[in-house]
Amino acid sequence: MTLYDGDQLMSVQGHNIRVGKAEIYAEEQGTGSPTLVFLHCWGGSRRTWSEVIGRLSDRFRCLAVDLRGWGKSEHHAEDYSLSAQADDVEGVINALNLKDFVIVGHSMGGKIAQMVAGRRPQGLQAVVLVAPAPPTPLLVPDIQKQIMLTSYTTPEGIGDALKVISLRPLTLAQRLQITEDSLGGAEAAKTSWIAQGMPLDISKQAADISVPVCVIVGSADQVEKEAALLEAILPLLPQAKFKVIEDVGHLSPVEGPGEVAQAISEFLADFPP
Repeated sequence: MTLYDGDQLMSVQGHNIRVGKAEIYAEEQGTGSPTLVFLHCWGGSRRTWSEVIGRLSDRFRCLAVDLRGWGKSEHHAEDYSLSAQADDVEGVINALNLKDFVIVGHSMGGKIAQMVAGRRPQGLQAVVLVAPAPPTPLLVPDIQKQIMLTSYTTPEGIGDALKVISLRPLTLAQRLQITEDSLGGAEAAKTSWIAQGMPLDISKQAADISVPVCVIVGSADQVEKEAALLEAILPLLPQAKFKVIEDVGHLSPVEGPGEVAQAISEFLADFPP
């Protein structure tokens, strides 16, 4: 499959990878080192990263993963825990024999990225956390949890949610993609994050991360605010660098793909060749 971007054709290769009992789908695009492994948010898919990858794949090999329960990955798994999803990510990395890679995770994907990085897989060079769910528990009132679940069951509900989680206007194509990805998620995957993933404390795993870390957050993010992330992450990861993107909400990979791509590029530019 090929995608047309600007003046060049970019080849996209799809992978269906069996990890334990689950089949995980991932797409790769571009060439270069290190490989960037992208993990999406709750309600998203590999497509959440499309516009960011379009700006990076001329310099890096980019691999976008559909987490189990989302996109084209397994929708009938028995286990949607964050630990199982971290196993999936490691399985994909191993199956594709990645030797030099950076994990990039957004929101829920950011928490999974911290879990994987805390295991110190061979070849991991760095971690980029984009508006990440913190390693400490997210203690959300039950009524808010129910609102989250209800919002993501209808196009109208997703439209209402977008008013909270995004700041910049989204194109019709972006809104349709977000709606399709959100509605298409497995019900068990949706409820598992809210019931088990959000309150899970992974502080010990996060503290074991030994590679450079970059945290990218939007100045207008109403879900994962800069001050709260600083308080939750820096005591565990004092090496973490924070980058604030102005006038962007929680959906920064969609709202501000250019700024996110630039922040990633600048962070990786500090690495020796």
